[in-house]
Amino acid sequence: LNVASDVQITNAPQQEVEIEISGDKRRIEQINRGELTATVDLTEAPMGDRVVSLEPQSVYVPLPQGVKLAEVAPSRIVVALERVEERDLEVRAETKGPLPAGYELYSIFVIPPRVRVRGPESVIKTLEYVKTDKIDIAGRKADFTASQVAVIAPQPKAAVLNTVVDVQVRIGERRIERSFTMPVTGGGRIASFTLHGPRTVLAKVRADDLRVEMYLNDNGEEEPQVILPRELQDLVEIRKVSIK
Repeated sequence: LNVASDVQITNAPQQEVEIEISGDKRRIEQINRGELTATVDLTEAPMGDRVVSLEPQSVYVPLPQGVKLAEVAPSRIVVALERVEERDLEVRAETKGPLPAGYELYSIFVIPPRVRVRGPESVIKTLEYVKTDKIDIAGRKADFTASQVAVIAPQPKAAVLNTVVDVQVRIGERRIERSFTMPVTGGGRIASFTLHGPRTVLAKVRADDLRVEMYLNDNGEEEPQVILPRELQDLVEIRKVSIK
């Protein structure tokens, strides 16, 4: 069944037919039945469920000169045609396996973060994301990159065009929160804030390592800003800042 490049058959029509041929007996006897193929051109057919007539005039079978197609059985089949759509969908990385005690998964970053998926319109419009094969993180204590991870087709009728991605996985010591209260630089106000980060890192932080300054935001209003030492800036998150 030949269809246009932007059309897909969404049902499972019969794949084999019986044919009756007539003509030169000697040439008929030379035909290898296993090599015969029957083709129906549906490139101009409208979308939807269609009953396709299988007649000698509409079915092409490559036959030697002097032999012609006389009959096809069954005489009709039902074909469901649907327009094909392509969309870029988010890729969500899947993991498996337990991390060691005292460690946690910080983040997962997929490269590229989105891939193109192709399939029937009715299928593609229901999809929000695709998943990867499961990445084994069992026993891991540090960041790593999983290369060429397969992206799984979400449904049999949908095809993922970018079939692999790289996945950056961040793993580290379990994080905790630690609260601080300290004076704001250059004023009589007191700032309270919470830091979120690895347990051993936060245990070593002293108030003397930190400072709080006031700055003007885009609206011209004063807001507090907690200044961390450079070595902590990629490890620690600042939360819940307030001023009294």
